[in-house]
Amino acid sequence: MAALLHTIRRHGDFYATGSAEISAPNLSVQGMGMLSLPFQHSQLAALLARAELAPFGRGEQTLIDTSVRNTWQIDAGALAFGGRNWQRSLDAIVARAADGLGVPEPVLAQLYKLLIYDTGGFFVEHRDTEKAAGMFATLVLVLPSLYIGGELLVRHGEREVRLDLANTDADEAAYAAFYADCVHEVLPVTGGARLALVYNLIRDGGKGGLSAPEHAQEVRAAAELLRGWTAGQGADGAPDKLVYPLEHAYSMEGLCFEKLKQVDAAVAQVLVAAAAQADCEVHLALLDIEEQGSAEYDGYRPRRHRGHYGHDDADHAVEDDEFEIGEIVDRSATLSTWRASDGGAPPLGALPLLDEELCPPGVFDDCEPDELHFHEATGNEGASFERAYRRAALVLWPRGRRMAAIAAAPLAGSLPYLEHLVGEWLQAGAPADSPQWRAACVLAELMVRGWPRFYQHSSAHAARMLTSLAYLRHTALIDVYMEQVAAAGCFAGGEAASLASAASLLHRPRAASLIDAIIAANVSFAPGPCAELLSHCCTGPSDGTAWLAPAVHRFADALLGRYASPQPADALRRPVDIDAQAAVAVLAALRDVADDVLGRQVVERLLASCPFDAVLVDAALAVAADAALLHFGPADRLRAWVLERIEERIALPLAPPRDWRRASALSCTCRYCAQLALFLADSTCAGWTLKAAETHRRHVQGTIRDSHCEVDCVTVRQGSPHGLACTKNQAGYEARCRQRAADLALVEQLATVKG
Repeated sequence: MAALLHTIRRHGDFYATGSAEISAPNLSVQGMGMLSLPFQHSQLAALLARAELAPFGRGEQTLIDTSVRNTWQIDAGALAFGGRNWQRSLDAIVARAADGLGVPEPVLAQLYKLLIYDTGGFFVEHRDTEKAAGMFATLVLVLPSLYIGGELLVRHGEREVRLDLANTDADEAAYAAFYADCVHEVLPVTGGARLALVYNLIRDGGKGGLSAPEHAQEVRAAAELLRGWTAGQGADGAPDKLVYPLEHAYSMEGLCFEKLKQVDAAVAQVLVAAAAQADCEVHLALLDIEEQGSAEYDGYRPRRHRGHYGHDDADHAVEDDEFEIGEIVDRSATLSTWRASDGGAPPLGALPLLDEELCPPGVFDDCEPDELHFHEATGNEGASFERAYRRAALVLWPRGRRMAAIAAAPLAGSLPYLEHLVGEWLQAGAPADSPQWRAACVLAELMVRGWPRFYQHSSAHAARMLTSLAYLRHTALIDVYMEQVAAAGCFAGGEAASLASAASLLHRPRAASLIDAIIAANVSFAPGPCAELLSHCCTGPSDGTAWLAPAVHRFADALLGRYASPQPADALRRPVDIDAQAAVAVLAALRDVADDVLGRQVVERLLASCPFDAVLVDAALAVAADAALLHFGPADRLRAWVLERIEERIALPLAPPRDWRRASALSCTCRYCAQLALFLADSTCAGWTLKAAETHRRHVQGTIRDSHCEVDCVTVRQGSPHGLACTKNQAGYEARCRQRAADLALVEQLATVKG
């Protein structure tokens, strides 16, 4: 296929050049007056006084560096043109340039800058940014002037041209136009001054990108190749999709079929027509390949065309480097930002790209990257590199394999499309078993059958999947997901509500069995999510909760360290720990299945093992706020027990320290910490200064921090060595005061029994 597509040609080239007769533009510069043409060197000093050094872009920076770009510029707003026929002359040049570039639609020329290259002026290799909506190329119109050198080099792919635009005839101007993604360079001016008007060439809204000449023979040949490919789908070595990288680069605004450039437009025309005959689909997408690996120092050696597009309104200069690329250790390749041939934007996320799907394979092996960064060796890390290829690409797949291609993507890429299909079906109000419903179900089944396991699992993705299945009311797939995904250990908790909602669509016995299996598989390492699942299941159904009894009992037994078959690994056969929310959830579930005996056992387990302030207090507050739970004896037992402990804490004496004695039990007994311990035990001393080297001062500060000593520290930077001034405080008493106030508020909340 690639060999065939490479034979396709389109009128025009990546550049267009020539000279044209002009009517004098009567060009005036603000603050200076009219320029004489041919340009007279006597005006150069006055012209440069109105100009500024031109910047360039490097990464996210806009820089001025005359070793990269030695050019002066004057903005378009400071220029004025007179003469009745100048616009007519310019329009004729623009038309010839557009024709030479192979653009059949109307083109506008937007003046950008006047650039002045004095003797010694140059600009190293760079690419232009697309500075306006619809911009696709740059037009350089060199005004008549006397200069030597300053040739323009333009490169695209493997081709490079060298253009001499010098001209001294006042009635004639030389021009060059080239696509914005072309690398170009202005060689040094060795004498005189080169003046160039730079224009942004902008498509004038027409849709001429696919109006290339007829390629009937190529269309027939491509269609035959595609039919052979689709017939071999499913066979070993047959890729699910074909990806053909385009020659030109495109901005986000320019990424659409109607704005493809030159030969790209012709190739797209052929593939769109051939795909229609072979029952295939063609999309336009951004192909992004990122690679990282090791690098080796290789001495200074200039490397051309390294870098990426600039930013803002500055052009981007390409950097040299002194490294050689070594082994690639990490690589990712994705397709995103999709466009359809009818102008739409399919709701597809990022899809993966496999090496065998590239057409032709290895197409990037000898290509210059769009970004290349080397990092010098640091510490134990050797020199490394990062590089990226970013291209527009045409993506084809058989119409009947669309769902398989999408389902093969990571969930972030396939879920948006599934949700789009479900939304279309719901909006159409079509019945189940309609074409829209079936399309969504085909994709959903492929995704569920290939659901990623364990570390790749995301609660957010799972919740979205379950919500879509519930909308479709596809109980068979809900059953498969619960049994083969959630009950296989892929349950993180964030999908609990969606899982309970989907389970409510199943027959009760089957739902009960699946929920029980999910609890059994996950409770030992995810007790909180399991408790949340039970809570949602208890509040969801309208026919009672007796059906949940097996799962609730299994969860309660796990809390007590009792595991029934199937049992987890021996290392996990212990009582599980839960937070306050999970504790309340399991108590609510035990209440709903009316099991007071097991409820009391669970509460005693919680009271004996859970942190008091971190878990039990919050759980008791939740119980006190829930009238239904208060009527469940075990839950009220938890509330009453916590209330008693708080009242006991309130009854403890509370008074400020009577002297300066503080707790002096420290974990370290070195000579400096021993001095600290003596200071803490002294009832008459409030302050002490340790004069010691910084290492010892830091050590003592660490001991104070780790032992929670009631001491404030500050470094005294006087004398040598400096001192560590330590002052006793009342932090412990103040903390107890805050705790007393909080406890009084808790008593009021816990003692108020809801009716």
